[in-house]
Amino acid sequence: MAGPSIDFWQDKFDSGQTPWDRGAPGPQLQAWIADGTLARGTEVLVPGCGSGWDVAELAAAGLRVTGIDYTPAALERTRARLQAQGLSARLEQADVLAWSPGAPVEAIYEQTCLCALHPDHWVRYGEQLHAWLKPGGLLLAMFMQARRPGADEGRVEGPPYHCDINGMRALFPSERWDWPKPPYAAVRHPGGAFELAVVLRRR
Repeated sequence: MAGPSIDFWQDKFDSGQTPWDRGAPGPQLQAWIADGTLARGTEVLVPGCGSGWDVAELAAAGLRVTGIDYTPAALERTRARLQAQGLSARLEQADVLAWSPGAPVEAIYEQTCLCALHPDHWVRYGEQLHAWLKPGGLLLAMFMQARRPGADEGRVEGPPYHCDINGMRALFPSERWDWPKPPYAAVRHPGGAFELAVVLRRR
């Protein structure tokens, strides 16, 4: 499998080398909760849930949350965070390229999973996201903008991998997804890059 392995991510968590971790829920997620885009009672998936800040924020807001990660240390952190706050959520240790929720859901919060996957796997992951959602369901995507100098030489460098908006339009084509008109909100990320916040609706 191209890209980082489970051992790579496990070592990052075990050694505390998690520069992508804000130490708090994502501000755009909080905005989507506040404005009702993510409403109480909605069933939402969080692939690549990491340390669980966003899982806990969604659970606290009354959503039915499933956090997915294939790294045991990530789920341990998420579980501990939920317990400390007296919250509950479903947690799944699984490979997002193979996992299924059993039945389509209403929303997916995609904040760190896509940019952590090697681009060789993006088409498969895009198919998964489409299959996980009900028609009309929302993909709340944070597209990481982290272009590296090696791109000028055709190098694929990451993680995080750069989620160029042209590539995202190809990965999530308008025949299958409704795109809002740009401009899209740019949300600063701890690593120095930024993310474009886009809400896609599954056709």
